[in-house]
Amino acid sequence: MYDKELVKEILSQILTAISRIERRASIINKPDDFISTDEGIDKLDAICMMLIAIGESLKYLDKLTNGSLLGRYPEIDWKGAKGVRDILSHHYFDLNAEVVFTICKEHIDGIGRVIRKMLIDV
Repeated sequence: MYDKELVKEILSQILTAISRIERRASIINKPDDFISTDEGIDKLDAICMMLIAIGESLKYLDKLTNGSLLGRYPEIDWKGAKGVRDILSHHYFDLNAEVVFTICKEHIDGIGRVIRKMLIDV
């Protein structure tokens, strides 16, 4: 069995990161908005930091729960979410603004919904 309070704390931290991503991405309307101004680049940098934190937290959750938690929510590509962290951390200068834009606009909300459900279920 795993420490449920620690799991809840990690899930809450992920939700905080998701909220920050959503707020920062709210003014981004197209991928070029990330790279056409200094403000956009700053948003991209900040969002990427939160994506790294989320990926790291997901890896830790998987380890902490011996792989038993994330697998109960197959609607999310957890391997992909954790992989984003690796790409951003190790290949940041090869970053593709379109990929980050897609994550922000099409995936982050769904991850947030599932994380909120996990908090209730744990």
